[in-house]
This record gives sequence, structure tokens and C-alpha cells, in this order.
Amino acid sequence: MEHLQQLISDLSNSHSCFHVIANLEEKLLSQGFTPLMEGTSWRLEEGKGYFVKRNDSSLIAFALPKKSDALSFHITATHSDSPTFKIKPNPIRVNGRFLSLMTEPYGGGIYHTWMDRALSFAGRILYSDESGVHSKLIDVDRDLLDIPSLCIHFDRGVNQGKEFNAAKDLIPLFGTADPDFDFNAFLAKEAGLERKEILSHDLFLYVRENARVLGKDSEFLLSPREDDLSSAYSSFYAFLESENKENVCLYCCFDNEEVGSLTRQGANSTFLKDVYSRICAFYGYGKEEAAARSFLLSIDNGHAYHPNYPEFSAEGHHVSLNEGVLIKYNANQSYTTDGLSAALLRLLAKKENLPLQEFTNRSDLRGGSTLGNLSNGEISFLSADIGLPQLAMHSCNEILGCKDVETMVSLCRLYYSTPFFVSSGDIKIR
Repeated sequence: MEHLQQLISDLSNSHSCFHVIANLEEKLLSQGFTPLMEGTSWRLEEGKGYFVKRNDSSLIAFALPKKSDALSFHITATHSDSPTFKIKPNPIRVNGRFLSLMTEPYGGGIYHTWMDRALSFAGRILYSDESGVHSKLIDVDRDLLDIPSLCIHFDRGVNQGKEFNAAKDLIPLFGTADPDFDFNAFLAKEAGLERKEILSHDLFLYVRENARVLGKDSEFLLSPREDDLSSAYSSFYAFLESENKENVCLYCCFDNEEVGSLTRQGANSTFLKDVYSRICAFYGYGKEEAAARSFLLSIDNGHAYHPNYPEFSAEGHHVSLNEGVLIKYNANQSYTTDGLSAALLRLLAKKENLPLQEFTNRSDLRGGSTLGNLSNGEISFLSADIGLPQLAMHSCNEILGCKDVETMVSLCRLYYSTPFFVSSGDIKIR
């Protein structure tokens, strides 16, 4: 499973949303894609590949076909962020003889899973020189922090359930108190900069564990940040391996999905619409006309049947690991899949006998939303929501099926490579 091995490596080197985008950028450059800047004019060429970043935490890449009389787009949308803790601007707290690092929860994590583990932090530092403000990636590659739990002797009811206070229970231990300690000086040393150059930072905690295969037949993958990086990378591998001479193949990896996507680099921003509009202008094609012919595949991991909690799965929709990519449905449109968009996925899957599964929440339980309906708020496409099935979503370690990774790559490759367009209530394959 070559894609699985690549995913293991990529998951283990993606400790912040900024590092995810840097990894994608490196791969795109190695494949001959040309970087673009939003603030400059674009000189595009048919048959070439390009990419553009926003905030260094979101990225859109696209491959242009030869000029088509009926322009349409094949789009995937994923996200680069995961639940974690963000370090505060002035984070140092001294309490007794201990030095702690003040953080704030980012997204809806399962907090107790972060406790009593070796942690560190990664992200970006903003610094200045004579020419202005610049950013630099940082990843403190050593066991640095721990969030110590309270011993059972002082909390006898801990195993009967506990509610965590983020301002008290979840503060990482950083070291022994030092009255002269300067956090910005620490950052400067780690980044190879001068203390006076440091202006600000966007830094996030991560657990010091790499992706690993487990199970009696090595059938499962355990890793931090599987939601949504396993799908983000799987669809990206497919994007790089695909060729389509008639449709624009476009890959999106947005930031801030875990906190609502209401940022300039989120799925609910104008990022996709802006890039899409510039491509349409290059071909001299109407935006509304192209949108009506195009398709958006929203890819975000979903929930598998839990052997310890079977009551939370909808009857008749028990999703298993290693049984295929799941298609997500929701009657209230938290997911965008409908009969037409699901039919396309099933038709594509038939070509290579790829297994698919159907997911819906139990009717009395509220599920989460994802990227498709948010992206469609700015520009509307026929859309479907899919994902890799997993357990322990939003834990600091999550688990999925190894075979499903290869299925996701194959399905997305078929999606990108198959020339089709939407026509009213039909989908026509050329």
C-alpha cells in the first residue's frame, strides 16, 4: 500500500496547519506546478498546473485543460486544521516552582486524551527585518510539555466522569520556574532569530506520537490529526496522479473548519470563489454557466460503527473500517449529498469495483457539518460529502482502516480523471 506509507510519513510531519500547507507546496513544486500570488495578475497557460496559498494555512491547486467549449470544474475540498490547543500571546505563568504555558482550546477536542502525554508545539513566528514583516515555520522537535492529570487520591470520582475547565485543568507544564525566562527569546533561539525580531506567533500543541499501523493483521492506522489530514492527503495524491484533458481539476485545503470556517482562509470565505472566477475569466467563460456544469466533492472524515457503543449508529447504516469510503447523508443538509450526486459516486466506484458505504446519523442525534455546504454559500455547485470512516474522532489519537486509504485515493483519482459535466438533472460522461 504505497499511498498508506506516504500518508504515514505525511501525518508524522504535519504538526500544524502551516506545516500541512508547506508539505503540499513542496510536493506541488516537485511536480512542476507554478506558484501564484493573489495580489498579482495571473498569466495562465492551458495544460499547466498552478497553486495559490492564503495565510500560509490554506491552499488551492488546479490543473488546466486545453480550451473547452463547455468548461466545468472537478473540485475537492478538505481542511488542514485539527482540534488542539493554541498558545496565548503572553503565555507564561509561574505557579509555585513551576513554569506553565497558557493555552486556549482550538476546536472541539476530547480533552482527557491530551493528558499525561509528551507534547510540543509547532506553527509560525512573525518577525521583522529592514524590509518588513515575515513568517517562519517552527516545530520544537523534542518532548517539551505535559498536561498532568490530578491523582485519583484527590479526585475519587474521576472514573465516574469529569468535566474539564480549560483555564485550570488543561494547562501544560513547561518547566521549573525561572524569573528571567523570556518566551520570545526561547522562540527566537529555536527559530534561529534575534529576540528583538520576534513580533507575534500562531503556535499549536501537538502530541509527540507518530502514525503507526496496528491490529492482528496490521489493518488499522492509529495517528494524531487523521481528521481531516488522512482525507486531505489521500485526495491530494489522487489529484497529482490524475489527468483530465477536458475539465479543470481543482484541489482545496482550507483552514479553520474545526472552528466554523468563518475566516478569510476558511471554506466559508471567498477563497474558492476568487480562484474559480479568475480561471473562468482566463477561458472567457461565464462563472454561472461553468458552476452549473461543475461538481464539488467535500471530503471530511466520518464516524464508523463503534464496537463499545453500537447504540450510536443508525440502524441499517453500520459503517465499518476497511469496508470502503463512506457517503454522508443528512435530511437537513448538514451534508450536501443528494440522489444525483450520490449516483455519480456509485457510477465511478463501479468502474474499479470500489467499496462504498452509506452514513447517516441516528435520527435523534445531531451530527456535525462540514465543508460542502459552507463552500456553496459563496458559489454553488452540485455536491456530495464523503470521508474516511474512523473511530475516536477529535481525540488526540484517532483510528481508521488501512484499506480505506487506498480506496479513497482510487475514488478521487477516478473523480478527477473522468470527463463529465452536470446538465440540469443529469450528469453526462464524455
